[in-house]
Amino acid sequence: MINRLREQLRDHPRIVDATVAAALFACSFPGSVITLPGHDLGVPWWPGVLLSGGCCVALLWRGRYPRTTVALTTAGAVALAALGYILTVLLLGPLMVALASLAARTNRRTANTFAATGITLLVGTALLVGPAEEPLVLKLIGPVAWLLLPTSLGTAARLRTAYLEAVRARAEHAERTREEEARHRVTEERMRIARDLHDVVAHHLVLATLQATTVARLMRSRPDDAERIVTELAGTTSSALRELRSTVGLLRHAGDAEHPLGPVPGLAGLSDLAASFHSAGLAVTVTTRGEPRPLSAGADLTAYRIVQEALTNVTKHASADSAEVRLAYSPDRLSITIRNGGTARPPSSPPPNGGYGLIGMRERAQSAGGRLRVGHRPEGGFEVVTELPLPPADISPEIELA
Repeated sequence: MINRLREQLRDHPRIVDATVAAALFACSFPGSVITLPGHDLGVPWWPGVLLSGGCCVALLWRGRYPRTTVALTTAGAVALAALGYILTVLLLGPLMVALASLAARTNRRTANTFAATGITLLVGTALLVGPAEEPLVLKLIGPVAWLLLPTSLGTAARLRTAYLEAVRARAEHAERTREEEARHRVTEERMRIARDLHDVVAHHLVLATLQATTVARLMRSRPDDAERIVTELAGTTSSALRELRSTVGLLRHAGDAEHPLGPVPGLAGLSDLAASFHSAGLAVTVTTRGEPRPLSAGADLTAYRIVQEALTNVTKHASADSAEVRLAYSPDRLSITIRNGGTARPPSSPPPNGGYGLIGMRERAQSAGGRLRVGHRPEGGFEVVTELPLPPADISPEIELA
């Protein structure tokens, strides 16, 4: 109820101004006949009512012209003091409202300047031409107290409004920042899934293509080997479907119980990955140095995908019949080196420096806080080296992810 009333008053400021002016004008009647105890009224009541009425009319423009309104009401109050009226709150009401509006709409310096000017004029006029029987305390303390009070209240209202505006602006900025961060995370997740799809499709399609080519070549001369490779080809396509289903499943809601997500590949499946290249004519050896330590889930997947993409590039672009994957564990990081060698089959096109596979491997390494280096070896062949950070020995990967 109160909030609705505030909204209605805020939407109709002219009605509020008129109501305030009428109430203050009604107060001017008793204010014009106040005298000191034991003294008669020295001036007629009607000039005070007319001057107060003029000041109340000026309040109708206090919202648009606050400085002019204060100047007019100050002039009216000074005229009342010069005529000999006792400056009570009933007669100073229009000036007090004007000062409060000025303090609420302008800065502190402007409000204090107008208030100090009004106090000086009123006190000076009261001392010079005011009633001689009026106590000096009333001439000094009264105008000072009645004019400083609305100035302070208006300044406090302005500061509170500025504070609420600042809080609202910060809340809006935080909301925009949160939405931008959410969009940024969605974009990063889409890029990560796109890299996974690229790695999965490229790896299995290359193997399937090589196996199908080998089957076509051996079907008449070596049917037993051709039959074995056909069986391996079926396993390759099944593995591709499983990984595609697992990767695309990330786009579903995590609570989809009807189609649970498959296991995320990692370095634990490195031996199976190496074995999958045998049918493509690439012998892959995996060696480990140092004490193996678990990686976080993200870093483990990153390491697996980098090895997978590097070996796929060896199969596609290198004249190699063997490759080596070397894992070197140090206290704070894991170094993975993939090298190829041999000249068993004719070379395909060399790996381009700006290929999407190399770009994806570099982005994966950087997303896990590591780095990647690629290049030709002096003794021949190609080399991919990546370094990924390891969590401290006393912190488990689950805690690190949390």
